[in-house]
Amino acid sequence: MNSFSWLTLALYLGVLFLLAWPMGAWLAAIGLGQIPKTFSFLSPLFSLLSKLERAAYRLAGIDANASMTWKTYALALLLFNTLGLLAVYGLQRMQSLLPFNPQGQAAVSPDSAFNTAVSFVTNTNWQGYAGESTMSYLTQMLALTVQNFFSAATGVAVVYALIRGFAARSASGLGNFWVDITRITVYLLLPLSLVFSVLLMGQGVIQNFDRYIEVSLMEPISYEQAKVGADGQALKDAAGAPIMQSIQSNTQTLAMGPVASQEAIKILGTNGGGFFNANSAHPFENPTPLSNFLQMLAIFVIPAGLCFAFGRMVGDRRQGWALLATMTLLFTVMVILVLEAESQANPLLSQLGADALSGNMEGKETRFGITASALFAAITTAASCGAVNAMHDSFMPLGGLVPMLLMQLGEVVFGGVGSGLYGMLIFAMLAVFICGLMIGRTPEYLGKKIEAREMKMVALAILIPPALVLGGTAIALMFDAGRSSISNPGPHGLSQVLYAFSSAANNNGSAFAGLSANTTFYNLLLAIAMWFGRFGVIIPVLAIAGSLSNKKRLEVTAGTLPTHGPLFVALLMGTVLIVGALTYIPALALGPIVEHLQLFANASTQ
Repeated sequence: MNSFSWLTLALYLGVLFLLAWPMGAWLAAIGLGQIPKTFSFLSPLFSLLSKLERAAYRLAGIDANASMTWKTYALALLLFNTLGLLAVYGLQRMQSLLPFNPQGQAAVSPDSAFNTAVSFVTNTNWQGYAGESTMSYLTQMLALTVQNFFSAATGVAVVYALIRGFAARSASGLGNFWVDITRITVYLLLPLSLVFSVLLMGQGVIQNFDRYIEVSLMEPISYEQAKVGADGQALKDAAGAPIMQSIQSNTQTLAMGPVASQEAIKILGTNGGGFFNANSAHPFENPTPLSNFLQMLAIFVIPAGLCFAFGRMVGDRRQGWALLATMTLLFTVMVILVLEAESQANPLLSQLGADALSGNMEGKETRFGITASALFAAITTAASCGAVNAMHDSFMPLGGLVPMLLMQLGEVVFGGVGSGLYGMLIFAMLAVFICGLMIGRTPEYLGKKIEAREMKMVALAILIPPALVLGGTAIALMFDAGRSSISNPGPHGLSQVLYAFSSAANNNGSAFAGLSANTTFYNLLLAIAMWFGRFGVIIPVLAIAGSLSNKKRLEVTAGTLPTHGPLFVALLMGTVLIVGALTYIPALALGPIVEHLQLFANASTQ
């Protein structure tokens, strides 16, 4: 890392923490249903909104004062998200018959529509399609953008329920899901997205309903691309190589659309995906270095703010600081690793005369450079955000390992909105359980005993994603339908498949772009990984919240393990890293680690 990289990282974290502190106060106010003194000037506005909110509840037949048990809360959550899945699927299948489709986009195929519906409902936003050539404006807005709000709000609602379980003094309820989802959307996500979309438009992100624009090139360009069959997949010759065709073009089509409004909630809700296939590398989605910096801040601001909100809601702000410190230390280490990897030039390119001092610029935008691209990669995979401003498939082997590992750790290093914090709290309970075993004492966290029932749910929440990642990768590599989509044979091909399932099961959505995943096989298999990777974790978390809420809070004694100091931070970091290493190192050794050794071994012999 050079001095510019250190300065960029320090500036980023400094601005992030300045924004996260008031964000934490606001998030706590929403979760507690109280307006703190800091925001007392907004009381008249919220008095009006509260009246409208109560009127909406009466119209919907909802008792806003009724607190739900964890089972009722989970049932409401699953029902709400299942209805969202059906709505997103239906809009894609009928988009050719609906308005706001100036390009006449056809109906999305059943398998792709199903994959996309599951993807956006689970906050994954995995995209096996090119947005600008597949989705109408109405689908982008009414299906994808709306679900970006609801999936993000679902994650925050779950962490609110878990925090109430810790904070409760022997109560049976976790709050009301319908109230939580409404307040999170109306009081948090909508106003933030409105402000952020205006900022993005000021930087040049487009927002319109125009038809696509055909422009003439100053000089024609010739290029080769693979021929595709009726299924949209590349045709291959007898040797398995793609059949190429030469094309000459004199024009270029510039896609238009309501991009800024989708981009704002895509980033703030750690949803990922993109209006365009190139995602945040596209100049209409992320045009300037400033817009890039703002997007990186927006990805982490709610997850970081939730750490402060957690401390406020449980009555001990030091607990929030401890979690934030753990996330920050892990994140800093990972950023250093990916920046070091990408700062080194590919040795094979260096032998061809490429500038060794420039580092690895393959797959990166020149307007961002190596530092901003590598930092964005670490941020988007530490959070459950699939937005990318560079192609991770083109990273150096160890540079690509870091984003993959950040997802495999469960995306608890800040993580997604809500999901990052409740994931880290799961590891915190595991850490205090391990300490309890070592000293022969019943483990406690925040005054609540962590007993057999909680640990069973913790084990489920921790083991389900790795089972989906490793099991899905193994299944994909067993069948021709899975192997045929790999563009690079050998270790890098394994990395492509492993990355895809790491992204799907951990609800990230980014991809090693070399894998042709828009096939029936991958659309269905990845959809299964996304659904169970999301709700297979949420249900155990809510079960833990329900169990904890029924327990009395114990007083702190001399034998109570402090969970707010440096010792606990180190213990929590170790727990996260050891669980991740024991689970994934064998697979990573066969993929990016072997590829790294082969790359430099081949370079040294040539």
